Amino acid sequence: MILPITVYGNPVLRKVAKEIKEDYKDLDKLIENMFETMYKAEGVGLAAPQVNKSIRLIVIDATPFAEDEPDLKDFKKVFINPEILEFKGEKELFNEGCLSLPGIREDVTRPTKIRIVYQDENFNEFEEVWEGVKARIVQHEHDHLQGKLFVDHISPIKKRLINSKLTAIAKGKTIPDYKIMRNK
Repeated sequence: MILPITVYGNPVLRKVAKEIKEDYKDLDKLIENMFETMYKAEGVGLAAPQVNKSIRLIVIDATPFAEDEPDLKDFKKVFINPEILEFKGEKELFNEGCLSLPGIREDVTRPTKIRIVYQDENFNEFEEVWEGVKARIVQHEHDHLQGKLFVDHISPIKKRLINSKLTAIAKGKTIPDYKIMRNK
């Protein structure tokens, strides 16, 4: 089932998400719906706050980038209760967009390498190191669980330049090609 995506201005996007326990009701269905929603909106990652659930859950499928980045060919994962333990490497600029900020793209600087601990959909725990685009996607989605958006990483002057676009999104004047939850 396609879920509506929460957009800029919705308070759930600014909350720190809560941990998930193994008995979370209908978790498999939520994961399935999140993947379906992400695919329909042509995204490569989706965090639970983006579907109005303030829980620590992320789905990622970066295979659309595999043509340019071959190591992303099988990068399809579920992250439950992820925590980034360490940021490493050089900082690199990359143009980011977000399903919760339709029509906005900005260059964001992030570390090129992270060490993360998380559980998969079966609650098996993993500690892994990701680099490059994998690390960037995970950092972007992990920010959603911390109540942050990629525009929080841009300079105040750039943010001021896009303020009218942010206001238009918050007021429901920007309508993307996918289903959204209107802000009240």
